[in-house]
Amino acid sequence: MPQLVKGGKKTFGWSRVNETGKIVIPPDAFIEYQFTNAQNAYLFSGSKKSGGFGITTFDLLKSSQFSDILNDHPELENPEAIFGNSIKYGPRIFCVIPFKYRSITVPFDVLKLYGVKKGSMLLTVRGSYVALGFIVKGPIIEEAKRHPELKIYE
Repeated sequence: MPQLVKGGKKTFGWSRVNETGKIVIPPDAFIEYQFTNAQNAYLFSGSKKSGGFGITTFDLLKSSQFSDILNDHPELENPEAIFGNSIKYGPRIFCVIPFKYRSITVPFDVLKLYGVKKGSMLLTVRGSYVALGFIVKGPIIEEAKRHPELKIYE
């Protein structure tokens, strides 16, 4: 997993949003974030600088700085009834999507809230051990464009 600049975030490669909203999660990231044991991906909006979103699991969310949302929205513990719907919580937008064989399919109206559209190239980065980042803008994107060796997942 390359680190594009000294001291910068490490990246797993690019993930392209296909015509149905499907986003493939790089296999190494899927394993590192222990998504293999999870049924659902919990998405939340990224930073203003990088845009996009992060994905995590219920267990990682529960132990993160975002755990307060679980008290205010207990439906997130059993989210089947709210799949694909966005929840605004403070400055962040949350959504729950089921994992489907190392990928997620996000409705385009939700992707739009994250600044993402059909065909977007999302840089997958190790943002923290709480969430895998799928970013769309900022200096790391510009640096990644100079690295043709980065794999594209589709």
